[in-house]
Amino acid sequence: MGNEIKTVHFAKNHCLSRRTLLRGVGVAMALPFLDSMTPAFGQKAKTARKSPHRFIGVSNALGFHASNLFPSQTGKNYQTTRYLKSIDDLRDEFTVISGVSHPDVGGGHRAEPCILSAAPYSGSNFRNSVSLDQLMAKYLGHETRHSSLVLSPGGDSGTSYTENGAMIPPESSAQDLYAKLFVDESPQAKAEMGARIREGRSIMDIVGAEARAVQKRVGAGDREKLDAYFASVRDLERRLVVNQAWTDRPKPKVDQKAPERVANSADTIALQSAMYDVMFLAIQTDSTRFITMHTSGTGQRVPLPGVDEGYHSLSHHGLDEEKLSQLAIVEEAQVAAWGRLVRKLAETSEGGTNLLERTMMLLTSNLGNASAHSTKNMPVIFAGGGFKHGQHLGFDTKNNYPLPNLYTSMLQRMGLEIDAFASATGTMRGIEIKS
Repeated sequence: MGNEIKTVHFAKNHCLSRRTLLRGVGVAMALPFLDSMTPAFGQKAKTARKSPHRFIGVSNALGFHASNLFPSQTGKNYQTTRYLKSIDDLRDEFTVISGVSHPDVGGGHRAEPCILSAAPYSGSNFRNSVSLDQLMAKYLGHETRHSSLVLSPGGDSGTSYTENGAMIPPESSAQDLYAKLFVDESPQAKAEMGARIREGRSIMDIVGAEARAVQKRVGAGDREKLDAYFASVRDLERRLVVNQAWTDRPKPKVDQKAPERVANSADTIALQSAMYDVMFLAIQTDSTRFITMHTSGTGQRVPLPGVDEGYHSLSHHGLDEEKLSQLAIVEEAQVAAWGRLVRKLAETSEGGTNLLERTMMLLTSNLGNASAHSTKNMPVIFAGGGFKHGQHLGFDTKNNYPLPNLYTSMLQRMGLEIDAFASATGTMRGIEIKS
């Protein structure tokens, strides 16, 4: 449709522009796209149950070298690989998945925004759709102080996107994240926050009369859509009320101090590890249930023994043995750092089980082969969440299986009534929930 203005004709010879606004006392609220304006996006997900399931999605912009990650054998009796060696003690807690990708997503580095949305990449005309974590947060995020956390240690690009395709700016500092979660604001700051929330709660009252007038002018189908839209606005207002209640409550207290600042911006492993420490505390205190963390590829040398070249240069190795050797040191350390978070969750009890059983953890990248800028055969390790693990689930490396099927399985595990996410064809074959 582009950005052109379209009009829709209704009974009684009335018509509305796509850009029609409801206005009142200096407040303007845009109407949603109605039936005649655009096709419906799809069936709204509904919460089928409430349970403390959580999701942590970690992505790496430069991928992981496949031969060091994927076992040559499939099934449960696979021989561990170099990257999996540091987490082999957790073998029964995770599944390695190969031969998967997002259908209709190419573009190499430019496909980064699609990691968790699986939106088809179409070059300059690309518009993203909602990411997996934000869809979860939309329906379940109100249960905690923070509906979600979006992180990028030392960076400014994230993988979390709203329903309108806008990137949610990530938090880049583990120290600032710690303060946000566990350091109480001053009384003045709390008062100012409460005032901002109160100002945002009265929009339906302000535009209410005009909203009712518009509803009388439209057909039955669009009236239902407007009812649903206004209901969502009221739901947002209720969530703002909840947020105000959170401002009056003290933040949880933790024994662990804030992590030390990492002086070297090139030390991606230290930056990630510091963020993982705070992420664990966020989950442990139930401050949020949905976290994403994206690591951008730095051109600097990661300060690890045996690494002499910049990380980005190493990822574009062209199968040069020396570069591959150095790259393996960096990527091995990344998997090990992620594994330490998995291990801490597994060792932390909650409600007769442990935090890992309640937390679905995804480690992946938009690039299956960074050197070739290929988005096929994405690296995937999937842990926890109450699923049966301990296997290498291998699909066709030439005709990839849709990774969005795993996303659908995770959404259903959350209790959301969703048949397929993005380009999924259903739930993921070979992944089962524990009895």
